Amino acid sequence: MRETSISVAFVLAMSSFLISPNTHAHPHGWIDLSVRVITDDQGLVSSLHQTWRMDPFYSLVVFEELQQAEGASLEEGLDQLGKEIRDNLATQHYLTEVRINNAPQALGEVIEYTAMERDGRLIFMFILPLETPQPLTDSLLSYQVFDPTYYIEVVHEEEDGQPRDDALIYNGEPACELAILPADPDPEVVMQAALLDKDESGEPGLGRYFAETGQIDCR
Repeated sequence: MRETSISVAFVLAMSSFLISPNTHAHPHGWIDLSVRVITDDQGLVSSLHQTWRMDPFYSLVVFEELQQAEGASLEEGLDQLGKEIRDNLATQHYLTEVRINNAPQALGEVIEYTAMERDGRLIFMFILPLETPQPLTDSLLSYQVFDPTYYIEVVHEEEDGQPRDDALIYNGEPACELAILPADPDPEVVMQAALLDKDESGEPGLGRYFAETGQIDCR
């Protein structure tokens, strides 16, 4: 099978395929995100199950690229693509930051993942483990998923224009309050992003200002 030409520089770093000739300002594409926090039998949080739905235009480009690959089925191409996405995301900490009581949590290696087509969208699903499972009793877990350069925007799935709280699902005890907090960037930062041209990348860390925050409050 011919190896596909798609990598994180294509998938998430945001290749020129995402940009139309008249596009200016960031972001140039988006990912619809849903997250499920997974706990073990002892009630320790062990991992985050993430589902990324790539935007329709980018998905179309990817599927056309895969269908043009000689000697490979779409399913085989998606398998190869999933591995490339996983391998490249690993070098970027899976674009995910997790904190418990404001303490950064080390992340483990993603072993379970898949790429698929669903309703014309490219879907990438993976389980991101914490390096060490942590208790949630009397704790606040928060996470952010973002492209540091803000070339691609990552937003939780919406319903009626608002982030869906049920996109964040906690399994197990204790009882916790779930919330998705919208980003609230400074107007100067918004202007900085708006002035970036299609061939420019934002300074690393720019995307953090536009990142939504998922919270599980068990205090």
